Amino acid sequence: MSSPLTGHLSPMLPVIGALVGAGDKVLVASGLVTAHLVERAGAEFFRVGNDSDVWFARLGERTRGNPGDGIAPERINHYFVPRLFAEIGTADVIDDVVLAGNEFGPDLVLFESLAFAGPLVADLLGVPGVHHLFGPVWPHEIFVLADDAVSPIWRSFGRVVPGYAGVYRDLTVQICPPSLEARKVPAGDVVALRPAPRPERLATRGVRPVVYVTLGTFFNGNTQVFREILDGLADQPVDVVVTVGGDQDPAALQPVPANATIERFIAQAELLPTCSLIVHHGGAGTTFGALAHGVPQVIVPQGADNFDNAAMCERAGMAVVLRPDEFSARTVTDSVSAVLREPRFAEAALRTADEIATMADPAEVAGMIRAYRR
Repeated sequence: MSSPLTGHLSPMLPVIGALVGAGDKVLVASGLVTAHLVERAGAEFFRVGNDSDVWFARLGERTRGNPGDGIAPERINHYFVPRLFAEIGTADVIDDVVLAGNEFGPDLVLFESLAFAGPLVADLLGVPGVHHLFGPVWPHEIFVLADDAVSPIWRSFGRVVPGYAGVYRDLTVQICPPSLEARKVPAGDVVALRPAPRPERLATRGVRPVVYVTLGTFFNGNTQVFREILDGLADQPVDVVVTVGGDQDPAALQPVPANATIERFIAQAELLPTCSLIVHHGGAGTTFGALAHGVPQVIVPQGADNFDNAAMCERAGMAVVLRPDEFSARTVTDSVSAVLREPRFAEAALRTADEIATMADPAEVAGMIRAYRR
């Protein structure tokens, strides 16, 4: 089960694909926005609840301003996780998820960190719940707050929430390389999964650096952030490749500097082996994809889990982070220059790539999950 956000479902797709490939029957319950990803993985899709824009609108109705406005970056998840995902999201989808579970009769329930209906349905069905992280372990107090938020929903089904909103009760699939993980999973069993595929080909980096720029699939409508990055790189001795996403128009970034190319989409497996650096928002898919290819980073976090992923990479010495009050064309110029100039950033990124390469692949983890259900 996944929240109706592609960035939440995508980290689970390799395991879902491995389960399907091994002959298991997999049904994914989520919002309509994720249907195409589910079908591409070969699983069945079951629509539950509304998409995330409805959730945000409901949260907005409760406030006199923009939800979360003015909150310090390190408190964003403390605000949104219990209110938006645990309370509003769970209430929106739970009846549909129960229906899906009763019809499908699963041997276990696999869910991402903020799909809080997952552990409740697993409890109702009497099967294990498998919690799939999409980044590093978050501060435990966030899930303590979520526990309070979902408690009335659990009680409405005659159940008592077992702590941490139920997410850590059984098995957790952890994707963060051990050297980068700052916290331990607080309960239950753990298996580790490689967070991104091994590079399909060797790095082919030329004398003139290639800088990849992306804001993922959720923050990619912020043309002003793209504009500042492009302005900061316009006069630098680099080739810039920008992907804006399939739902955005490259023409919105005109005029384009002479050293830049704007595309809707390029597969990471094709582009990252050519890159000397990536400038991005700090989404999990982009962060771990870059780590798997040993590409150092300049991160301009926008919200959600971006700040946690950025801090993780900064601590490890493979990234410069430009927080909102530090971000400008000038600081982009300075940060990109520093990362390209100082070998320590690339060296740290390559160490992490080597570590990721040794982690279990999706087929191995799918086997562990299959054994756990028995």
